Amino acid sequence: MSRRSGQTGCIQEDGKWYVVRFWKDVIGQEKRQRVRERICPISGPGKLSLSERKRRAKEIIAASGADSAEYFERVMQSNQGTTFREQATIWLEQMRKRKRKPVAPSTLEGWQSCLENWLNPNIGHMPLGSIKNLALKDLGIKMLEGGLGDSAIRGYTNVVKMVVASAVNEEGEQLFPRKWNHAFIDLPKGNKPKQPCFSSDVVTKIIAGARKEKYQLLFALCAGSGLRFGEALGIQVQHLSQDCSTIKIVQKAWRSEIHDFLKTDSGTREVDLCPSLAALLKRYLERCGEKLKSHLLFQSKSGKPLHQSNILRRTLHPILQNLNEPTCGCHAFRRFRVTHLRRNGVPEDLIHFWLGHAAGSVTDHYSKLKDDLEFRKQVAARVGLGFELLSKKPSIGPNGPKIESQPPAEVAVSV
Repeated sequence: MSRRSGQTGCIQEDGKWYVVRFWKDVIGQEKRQRVRERICPISGPGKLSLSERKRRAKEIIAASGADSAEYFERVMQSNQGTTFREQATIWLEQMRKRKRKPVAPSTLEGWQSCLENWLNPNIGHMPLGSIKNLALKDLGIKMLEGGLGDSAIRGYTNVVKMVVASAVNEEGEQLFPRKWNHAFIDLPKGNKPKQPCFSSDVVTKIIAGARKEKYQLLFALCAGSGLRFGEALGIQVQHLSQDCSTIKIVQKAWRSEIHDFLKTDSGTREVDLCPSLAALLKRYLERCGEKLKSHLLFQSKSGKPLHQSNILRRTLHPILQNLNEPTCGCHAFRRFRVTHLRRNGVPEDLIHFWLGHAAGSVTDHYSKLKDDLEFRKQVAARVGLGFELLSKKPSIGPNGPKIESQPPAEVAVSV
């Protein structure tokens, strides 16, 4: 409060008037605002002398209450009235309705869980104006003691920053602007997360280990095209070319729902398959026939998209455990595909296109290889899959695989 008392103001000429400029606390805003009030005309009736202007300036500042402790306390109580929990609710609703860059439901669910389990229990009661570097430092210590990993701690603190920044006035300016001191907050920097990637032999064994044909095709498609898991589950029959060699990616599946937007703008694309994988896909469609009533390539009995967690929990993870491989998600297929494409010298801009990544340089924007369908198919056929497909599905009986026994060979006996 000592910084806010005893102001004399700054007297200046503004057009045809002498004005006094001084600092004043504003309700609903943490930083003080520079305001001005007229003193007298520069010339003509009502003009004041220098000493009179100074006296009048002090009277104006006193009348505004800018120097009074009562006004300061009233502003602070108003500014600190909104708690973090209240603003977090407002922020989350804004993110759900955002039009400029729609937020994926999976991201919204992660933020909701973060708020419910960690942020609101620890800092939800605090006034928004008091969420500063020290509060974030203390929160980081609690999360570290609670056993959260480095990436989770960084992600949760980013949510705190976004909630604080979301409090704005009617002009869209932040009410509580912050200059975060990361050295003072001292959050764990963290190492690069592990990125599991399957080898060629493991991919072959995973496909062979899947009992159902649709899972064999799904894993082969993920490894042979580099599609994201949700993109593969969102494929409809009409997205396939007639010979099944090209797939249009325009939507994705998440929790048995179809979303008509992808992770990035570059996600909308065409992905070309090598001939052997295209032939496998075409045979699958011919066998399914009318079963694909909802026109989804991979669907449940009710015609809805397959649930990603069910595929991992019931199919992929048990297969990996049987192979003594670490359990991981289907993104390992995607990394396998990128590695295989680079090992075989595929142009980088074509890799970006097939994977749905943004161009890496201006030169990538200049290149139009992605528009040359014939060249894309030639490259896809040349590089192949990098793993082996099942030639024939083994028949499984109640006691295991049936082994065809050959009649014993006749032995010649000399007489």
